[in-house]
Amino acid sequence: MRVFGWAVLIVLLIIVLNVVGFVLGWFGKAADVVSHEVDPAVLQQKYEWFKDASATLDARHADIAVFDSRFRSIGGKIGECPTGIDRVSREQCMVWVQEVSGVVASYNDLASQYNSEMAKWNWRFTNIGQLPKGASEPLPREFKPYAYN
Repeated sequence: MRVFGWAVLIVLLIIVLNVVGFVLGWFGKAADVVSHEVDPAVLQQKYEWFKDASATLDARHADIAVFDSRFRSIGGKIGECPTGIDRVSREQCMVWVQEVSGVVASYNDLASQYNSEMAKWNWRFTNIGQLPKGASEPLPREFKPYAYN
């Protein structure tokens, strides 16, 4: 009977140690994830992605403004060709419609990625007073999708 008691005690001890090990392992994994996410190299990589995405969105917005001036120069509005223009101008206008549609779609896709990533964490580099060295302006928290009027 004494041997049976010790065997039960050893089995219970093994079970308790396994449960404690599992719980501590879970906390250890959580700590690993957090330490990886706040690692300076990872934060720099994410900051650079946001900075590049912001610059790309600004460039695409400027491209859309150029297309807007082109459409206005022939008497139309962005994304639409005016009626009553000659065939060559109409063909050129249709090319512009396709090009501006692609730029707008690309802008909206990148803006949605930017907004999705920005919503995932509290990014310090978007807060005034917590910018990295050398940065003078915080990155925008959100880009609105571009829509024709």
